[in-house]
Amino acid sequence: QTCALPISIWDSILYEKVRFEENITMLLNCSCLDAQMEGNNIKSIKGWQLTTETWHIVEAKLFADCSGDSILAPLTGAEFRIGREASSEYNESIEPEVADKKTMGLSCLLQARETDRPQKFIPPSWAYKYLTDDELPQRGHLIKNTNFWWIEIGGENDSIHDTEELRDELLKIVFGVWDHIKNHGDHGAENWILDWVGFLPGKRESRRYIGDYVLTQNDVQAEGRFEDIIAYGGWPMDDHNPAGFRYPGPPNINHYAPSPYGIPYRCLYSKNIGNLFFAGRNISTTHAALSSTRVMATCALLGQAVGTAASIAVKNNLTPRGVYNEKIEELKQTLMDDDCYLPFNKRKIPELSANAQLSASDGDPSCLRNGFDRPVEGNSNMWIGKKNSYVEYSFDGLKNVSKVRLVFDSDLNRKGQNMPCYYSLDQEPYKVPEVMVKDFRIDIKDANGNWITCKKVVNNYQRLVKLDLSVEATAVRFIPEETWGSEEVHVFSFDVE
Repeated sequence: QTCALPISIWDSILYEKVRFEENITMLLNCSCLDAQMEGNNIKSIKGWQLTTETWHIVEAKLFADCSGDSILAPLTGAEFRIGREASSEYNESIEPEVADKKTMGLSCLLQARETDRPQKFIPPSWAYKYLTDDELPQRGHLIKNTNFWWIEIGGENDSIHDTEELRDELLKIVFGVWDHIKNHGDHGAENWILDWVGFLPGKRESRRYIGDYVLTQNDVQAEGRFEDIIAYGGWPMDDHNPAGFRYPGPPNINHYAPSPYGIPYRCLYSKNIGNLFFAGRNISTTHAALSSTRVMATCALLGQAVGTAASIAVKNNLTPRGVYNEKIEELKQTLMDDDCYLPFNKRKIPELSANAQLSASDGDPSCLRNGFDRPVEGNSNMWIGKKNSYVEYSFDGLKNVSKVRLVFDSDLNRKGQNMPCYYSLDQEPYKVPEVMVKDFRIDIKDANGNWITCKKVVNNYQRLVKLDLSVEATAVRFIPEETWGSEEVHVFSFDVE
C-alpha cells in the first residue's frame, strides 16, 4: 500500500475502467471540430485524432458533452452562457449588479514530497520572485495547510481561448511560489522537493449550457427539493474573485449551501438541441450555483446520471427530455439501486424482500430493507453484527431468487485527503476501510431444508455488491466471515429479488 496514487497511476485506473468496458469505443487524443445537424438534432460529430493523424466521424442518436468547456455548443448552436448574471435576473445576492463575462480562474497545481535530507531548489530564470510573505497576501502557503488552489488566474480573460497564455503565467507563479517556500523565509520546507507541477490548467468555469431548467443560488440554498433530483451537491458556493492571484484581498468567498442539496435532471440536457446531454461543470446553472456544483465529486455524480439516463433513453427510444417526461422515476430508482444517494428520496425495495420474514443471529436487521443506504437523520441506519453471524430472509415456500444486493459500510466520513498536494515521510498509507466486509458467503435453504453455499466472495473492497443467483430457495442468508480490520460487521442494505 502506497501513501497515495500518483496521477499517472490514477490515469491507468480510469483507462482500465473505460478500455475494457463492453460496448465502449475509446478515441483518445481526439478533438471535436465539426458537427452535422438534422434540424435541432445532432447527426454526427467529426474529430481529429492527433496521435494517428486520423479523422473520425461518430454518428449516434444521442450525444453527451462532458468536456467542461461545452465544446459542442458552438458547433451545434446549443444555447449557452459565459460569465456572471446580473443579480436581478434570478434575484441572486451573490451576483454583481451588472452582468459580465468574468469567470472563476484556472489553476496549475503542485505536489511536494518530503525526503530524509535537505534539498536545494534553484528556480528557473523566468519564474516570478516573491521575496516576502507580504507578496502573497491572504494566501497561506505552509505545505501541509493548503493545496495551492489559490494559484489561480484567468477569470478576467477568456478562460478557453487564452488558456495557453494563462498556463505560461501560472507556471511562472507556481515556480515562484515554490522558490519563496524553499528559499525566502522559514516555511519548514528544507527537506521537501517539488514532486509534480500540472501543465494543463484546471478550469473552474467557462461555457455553461442552457437546459430546461437553470439551477440558481436560491435553489441551492432552498435544498434543491426537486421532483427530478438525480444528483446532489454539498460544497459551499465557493465563489473565486475573477482576478485570482492578482487580487490582494481574499481569493474566494464561501456562501452558505446546505449539505446536501438536490440537483434536477432538467439541468443535464439542452433546451434547444433535442438529443444533447451534458454533465460536469458545464451543466445548466447560474454562475452562483456553479460555484458549488463545479467540484469533482458532484461532477462525477452528474456523469453517472447522464449515462444512466442515456441508457434508459436508448432502451425506450426517447430523447433526453422524453426521459424526464416519461421515465424520471425509473431514472431515479435505477440510480439509487446503483448506490447513488438522492436526498429526500427512498429506494424501492424488491417485492421478494418486502414480503419475506427478516431475522438475524444478532442485532436488529430491520434497517436493511428500509430503502436508505446511508445514515439517516443522525441514525447510523446499519445492521451491526459479528463475524460469522448471519442475516436471513425466509419465504412462505419455494421462491425463485435471481439476485442479491448488498451495501456495506465504506466509512464515508473517514479522515484523509484523496488528492493530497504533499506526501510526508510519516504519512499513513491508504487502505481499504477497516469496517468494509472483506469475505462473505450467501447460503440458501433448498426445498429439502438443506443449507447450501451458492456464492462465496473473498477480498471484496467495494461498498455496493450485486450477485446473480438464479436459484430456488425457501430462505437466503448473508454470512460475513471477515472484514478489513474491524471486529464489527456493518451493513446498510441486504436485498433479495
